[in-house]
Amino acid sequence: MPIIDLANPTRFLAFSGRALPWLWGIAVIGLAVGLYWALFVVPPDFRQGDTVRIMFIHVPFAWLSMACYGVMAIAALGTLVWRHPLADVLQKSAAPIGAAFTFLALLTGALWGRPTWGTYWIWDARLTSVLILFLIYLGLIALWRAVEDPSKAARAVSILTLVGTVNLPIIKFSVDWWNTLHQPASVFRLDGPTIHPSMLWPLLIMAAAMSVLFAALLLMAMRNEIYRRRVRAMQIVAAGG
Repeated sequence: MPIIDLANPTRFLAFSGRALPWLWGIAVIGLAVGLYWALFVVPPDFRQGDTVRIMFIHVPFAWLSMACYGVMAIAALGTLVWRHPLADVLQKSAAPIGAAFTFLALLTGALWGRPTWGTYWIWDARLTSVLILFLIYLGLIALWRAVEDPSKAARAVSILTLVGTVNLPIIKFSVDWWNTLHQPASVFRLDGPTIHPSMLWPLLIMAAAMSVLFAALLLMAMRNEIYRRRVRAMQIVAAGG
């Protein structure tokens, strides 16, 4: 099926209905393999001991918190420029998921930071910029609920989403631009990863599994939003009749 066909809500519902069981299956298997590897196979770190195992859920949450916002930014362009009929559905559906992933990244980071840095929180450049990302997500969710007209809400959210993208490079490069406690990039580097393969592979498996989980959650949320809009449209027609 060409991607353009998914612009039709009915075809999207049919496609997502077929894809969801596969996505859930892949996500569950991937998470099971990744967690087992991370918890029982990976040896303790010579400095952090077993505390380092938090990395295998913290890092994917952090990556996906940014990736989700990137998807929303593309959808915002789809709303403002291409007038894609499902772009605003994607934005509205993705915002709560992105907020949840960002919150979990902050929470697991705090739990990791306490034994590593001696504190749950510090106004570090990376931590602060991720907190700002979380607040942006909450602001987008609030804006969706504050504006009753879906089309006006979609345009307002799209503009705010695109403005908020300035925070993504700040999060990514904050460890390079400022002196921070947070460690620099250790996976996506021009000179290659600095993590030992025994930790790198389960981390990548966890990241891939959580990405599939994100896709499954997003498709489910989009389906629910489409159904909600259909119900609302029928209620308006019934009230007018």
